[in-house]
Amino acid sequence: MLATSDLLRLATAGSVDDGKSTLIGRLLHDAKAILADQLDDLRGRDGELDLARLTDGLRAEREQGITIDVAYRYFATARRTFILADTPGHVQYTRNMVTGASTADLAIVLVDARNGVVEQTRRHAFIASLLGIPHLVVAVNKMDLVGWSEDVFDAVVRDFCAFREQLPSVRDIAYVPISALRGDNVVEPSEEMPWYGGLALLEHLETVEIESDRNLDDVRFPVQYVIRDGASDYRGYAGQLGGGVLRPGDEVLVLPSEQVTTVASIDTYDGPLEAAFPPMSVTVRLADDLDVSRGDLICGVADRPALARDLVADVCWMTDVPLRPGGRYAIKHATHTARAIVEAIDDRVELDSLGREPAPGELALNDIGRVRLRTSKPLAFDPYARNRATGSFILIDEATNDTVGAGMITQT
Repeated sequence: MLATSDLLRLATAGSVDDGKSTLIGRLLHDAKAILADQLDDLRGRDGELDLARLTDGLRAEREQGITIDVAYRYFATARRTFILADTPGHVQYTRNMVTGASTADLAIVLVDARNGVVEQTRRHAFIASLLGIPHLVVAVNKMDLVGWSEDVFDAVVRDFCAFREQLPSVRDIAYVPISALRGDNVVEPSEEMPWYGGLALLEHLETVEIESDRNLDDVRFPVQYVIRDGASDYRGYAGQLGGGVLRPGDEVLVLPSEQVTTVASIDTYDGPLEAAFPPMSVTVRLADDLDVSRGDLICGVADRPALARDLVADVCWMTDVPLRPGGRYAIKHATHTARAIVEAIDDRVELDSLGREPAPGELALNDIGRVRLRTSKPLAFDPYARNRATGSFILIDEATNDTVGAGMITQT
């Protein structure tokens, strides 16, 4: 029986030709997650499997031999269910990597054993940390091409550890030597590397602890929809719990109105609950008849978030038209929508050195920089490092309705 309750979201990243697509194809193949007709399509004229074709689905990707868009794959084992995002490695597709990795619990950064840690390796690890991904796996690929050398693997580990302090959001890093093409240490342990005493990649993914990653201290419940039943006088507030543990009888605060009440019940399709925790989707019924609508936030009284119109955030810019001071956009934060104006751009991340350049005049496509925004009405938010659900937002061009930026709040 396949697991259905324990879900791990993961993203892959790496330089061009490091073997991301081949690794994912091997992972799915050896985990028996590829259908028979898909296998037939992956075989070349010589009968050999081209596993990269499983994720490199666009014609342009196959012609260039690089991953351009984000490809999602879903599979499950007896221990866990997985949603896997294969993200591009080239710097010009930074926005695609941010999109694919934004909801990930774990990131796999591939390193070609022949090349070691390169500039793109550091950039991918930095972006993973910036996105608040707590778990990292450094998969040292193509070990078969370096004679299964333990010294080569150890050199990669030393080089990666040298910039560990630049990854503050990453809680733990696992290092796994693999050969994606041959399948060594991907699903089954490799006989070619007896010196490696760790887990194979899939077993690590199945057992990595993610339950404690979410903030279970601060109650955060963005209201998505108001449910009313005139016949029974029922009024409930539906949404997905973004933080904390919510129970009937708990005293809560509704923002932005700042009204205090208690939780009368927590309802689901299958009946009432004694407690709700992230990322459960539930309907909350309050003891008092308050004016609560979509976009409001139900939170704990003692651990309330910031409620302000001014905020500072790291923004990844996703469109050709640059972000400049004075720019006006719609901002979507949790279930709340408002308008925002760009007051200033403080700096920009130099993706080569991972340093910050002071006060650029604009953010271009794929740039990441610290931006000051002022919104048309107060938003209830946390720093992204404290809560990803209430610390993130997107910017929308109101003329085209395109998403043009993704932001991670750092402070008010």
